Parts: sequence; structure tokens; C-alpha cells
Amino acid sequence: MQKKTDVLQGTLDLLILKTLTLEPMHGWAITQRIQQISRNELQVQQGSLYPALHRLEHEGWIEAEWHTSEKGRQAKYYRLTRSGRKQLEVETANWDRVSEAIARILQTA
Repeated sequence: MQKKTDVLQGTLDLLILKTLTLEPMHGWAITQRIQQISRNELQVQQGSLYPALHRLEHEGWIEAEWHTSEKGRQAKYYRLTRSGRKQLEVETANWDRVSEAIARILQTA
């Protein structure tokens, strides 16, 4: 049985921003979507998710509104802002640069 991996430190903002490019979502849906897209390899703990959402909202990269969820409950739905889309580009470029550097190190004899 494989163990799910917690999201690596420093990647959560990138994953949240990318997930919100699809559509506005509430917190639980964001965690489920990340888990689904990663084929159950990644999981986001609520103790990490909500502080990250608050931080991204404070930065102006996401906005939130209260709506009724699919289960009939009030939930805070987050959506990506224009500056959030720009930040996603920055975060993606940083991830590409770092992951390529790590790949080079791992491929060295």
C-alpha cells in the first residue's frame, strides 16, 4: 500500500493557484482536486491549506465569496485574480527552474 505524500513545502501556493484556474472552489474541493489530479499521490492537510488560502487572499492573488455548496452548506469559494494569474506564471517558472536543477543533480553519476 502506497503512502500519500504531503505537499512539499513551498509548492502549496503554486498548486492552489493552478487548481483555481479551473473554476472557483471552496477549500475542501481544492484539496480533493489536488489529490485527484495527482492520482492520490499528494494530500493537502487542512492545517496547511487554510493558512495558505488566507495568505494568498492577503496578497491579492485570490478573492473569496460565500456561496452555498453542492451539499447545501455555506462555504467560502476562492477564485484567482488577475494578479494571481501573473503570480502563477512566476511560481511556475520558479518551479521549472528548481525542478530542472534537481533533475540534473539526480542524473549525475
